[in-house]
Amino acid sequence: MEVSALKIIAYGIRDDERPYVEEWSKDQNIEVKIVKDLLTDDTVDQAKGFDGAVVYQQKPYTASVLDRLAELGVKNLSLRNVGVDNVDADAVKRNDIKVTNVPAYSPAAIAEFTVTELMRLLRHTTQYEHRQAKGDLKWTPDIATELNSLTVGVIATGRIGRAAIQIYRGFGAKIVAYDVFHNPELEKEGIYVDSLDELYKQADVISLHAPATKENMHMLNADAFNKMKDGVYILNPARGDLVDTDDLIKALDSGKVAGAALDVYENEVGIFNTDFGSFDAIPDDRLKNLMKRENVLVSPHIAFYTTTAVRNMVQFALNNNKQLIETGKADNVVAFN
Repeated sequence: MEVSALKIIAYGIRDDERPYVEEWSKDQNIEVKIVKDLLTDDTVDQAKGFDGAVVYQQKPYTASVLDRLAELGVKNLSLRNVGVDNVDADAVKRNDIKVTNVPAYSPAAIAEFTVTELMRLLRHTTQYEHRQAKGDLKWTPDIATELNSLTVGVIATGRIGRAAIQIYRGFGAKIVAYDVFHNPELEKEGIYVDSLDELYKQADVISLHAPATKENMHMLNADAFNKMKDGVYILNPARGDLVDTDDLIKALDSGKVAGAALDVYENEVGIFNTDFGSFDAIPDDRLKNLMKRENVLVSPHIAFYTTTAVRNMVQFALNNNKQLIETGKADNVVAFN
């Protein structure tokens, strides 16, 4: 079979992604150049001669990189993730670059992880593990709370939020939700509240699934924490910028927040997905403050990280890039206003 003349370069491909790139390339009969390095000023020239680029990185897609891509004639850019807040919108528009993302690679993966972390908090697993490592096998003093007795406030009811709601309901929890855009089915069930303040007032657990926007920056701050129930639990598998870290630390210190599960962190770029060799070498004192606490679960942005999600991220992005190259349109084009 003759190989298609269409050529795609894929940046930042990890070892766990490579088999899915190769599978797609073989199935589609399209050449895909695999590059382990991220798309940066140092690597952008490797895109010369290609029709499109598939990328994933936490670092910014800077104006200089996007300008150079356009100079090389590469104006089809497909992200293997959801967020586009690290893409220079002005450079995209100036160069007429078409950008796609993968808005739903596996809502279930993130929802399942979020609820798993909540159960660890409610059952005090970290405290028991620490005591058992010292030979202490007593039950007390960490008596658990049952999820079926709690009200969970879900902020944002997109695909991930709705998947989380389904799981919370399986445990018997009461659900209240807030979103600017109401899902028709959830609307019929009457679970929406009119304001975040009302959600804060009712919720024993707050499950964040909102995007990172200017309006949502530090959504959970001192003012928000003050409006919540004493002993509330905070779950953030969404975006680090949604939570003011300093205010969260103060709320943990005061006991206002009983526990938190953070899969994201507002200064995670350059820190998460990095091996520093030792705890002391981690270059962020606030993050280490959180990590030392038995009632805080910090994970390095891994809620998405399942075989299903990784395969979908890779192959959906490649499909999007193919569509852009062939038709100028795609299923998941991002509009930069």
